[in-house]
Amino acid sequence: MERYKLIKEVGDGTFGSVWRAINKQSGEVVAIKKMKKKYYSWEECVNLREVKSLRKMNHPNIVKLKEVIRENDVLYFVFEYMECNLYQLIKDREKLFSEAEVRNWCFQVFQGLSYMHQRGYFHRDLKPENLLVTKHQIKIADFGLAREIDSEPPYTEYVSTRWYRAPEVLLQSYLYSSKVDMWAMGAIMAELFTLRPLFPGTSEADEIYKICNIIGSPTKDSWADGLNLARAINYQFPQSVGVHLSALIPSASRDATNLIEMLCSWDPCKRPTAGEALQHPFFQSCFYVPPTLRSRAPASRTPPSAGTKATLEQQCARRNPVVLSNSKVSHSFQSPKFNASLSTGAPRKLDMVSQDASRNDKSFKSATKQQIYKPPGKKSPTAINKARAARGFSDAADKFSSMTISSHRKIGSQAKPPPMKAGVYWTADSGDMFLRPTHQFQPGRTYTRKVVG
Repeated sequence: MERYKLIKEVGDGTFGSVWRAINKQSGEVVAIKKMKKKYYSWEECVNLREVKSLRKMNHPNIVKLKEVIRENDVLYFVFEYMECNLYQLIKDREKLFSEAEVRNWCFQVFQGLSYMHQRGYFHRDLKPENLLVTKHQIKIADFGLAREIDSEPPYTEYVSTRWYRAPEVLLQSYLYSSKVDMWAMGAIMAELFTLRPLFPGTSEADEIYKICNIIGSPTKDSWADGLNLARAINYQFPQSVGVHLSALIPSASRDATNLIEMLCSWDPCKRPTAGEALQHPFFQSCFYVPPTLRSRAPASRTPPSAGTKATLEQQCARRNPVVLSNSKVSHSFQSPKFNASLSTGAPRKLDMVSQDASRNDKSFKSATKQQIYKPPGKKSPTAINKARAARGFSDAADKFSSMTISSHRKIGSQAKPPPMKAGVYWTADSGDMFLRPTHQFQPGRTYTRKVVG
């Protein structure tokens, strides 16, 4: 920890506090999470769910764990620094967010969730406080309650803040899945439109009551398993028909309210996965395809011969050199620094930066230094050959038209290769591949919110 200078405490929670710090060597600003619990062995540290899950993830919408340090039985997590969380933006907001802003944030979160679920984990504690924002980029954070999808039940009864807790968890089910994250995203998405929580219950019973008042009470057809769960704990659902979300969220489009209704379905099986949510019409504008890449009717032309095709591929490779590197993220803890700490008894640390990244960076730099293809000039050999071919074209056509083809002789011509199409290049200097809303955040009145549970 001597390499970092703590600047300011930016958050305090049940399990630890978060500090804004700076790396004395590189000058990089980071966020350091100091755990309140004491850890007396390194094995106990690396087996934490937060460490195990983040070691397996490398995604632009999931906060990056840079380093794990254990010093004097105190555990520190070094994360990339983000400016604020989504809750801070909501509580200081006077004007409603535009739908483009909501779409941009939700699209990024669903991409992170899709990646996470595919890697075999679900978060279990999604809420605005755990979604970190810097400018127009948003990242999922705080994996302290993350769990493997394939892990053996029973699962913990209490997960997530009550306002974003799925009904199957409220009914004390020990069998739930990644669909609890989808319910939480439905509640968060609605809150982004209204700047108010959708289900602000004061207790588990009040939470279910508020859910029933909005989406209606469950029935045997809509959620038979939920009725069985309620019967098992001797609970009876309040009878309510619910309301239309369009009345509660007038600023949202029909596609937006439809997606929220699907995410906040009683039955977990009826909620879309993160990948399915990304395909919803609400995110259609996020998949803009440039006109040059849109599908066209294929032209009927003779395919080139094998020799011509090989020649074209060689020419294309010479003109457009590309270096492909196998950038696998290294998750091995057996680094020289780690082995040294084991042998000397010094405070141990875990460097989460992949060693392959440096090799990939060298390959990329060597590729960029190669000579860039330039079109031939007017007096180059290529241009002269083209001019000669153009002048001799009419004479050759006359000769071919006057030729007589006998039955014992065949004149074969090599198929003309299809013309080369100009390549389409995509650049992202900022590293941000997502939509950029035009509205800036303006601080306003204070939004008082009491988080319970």
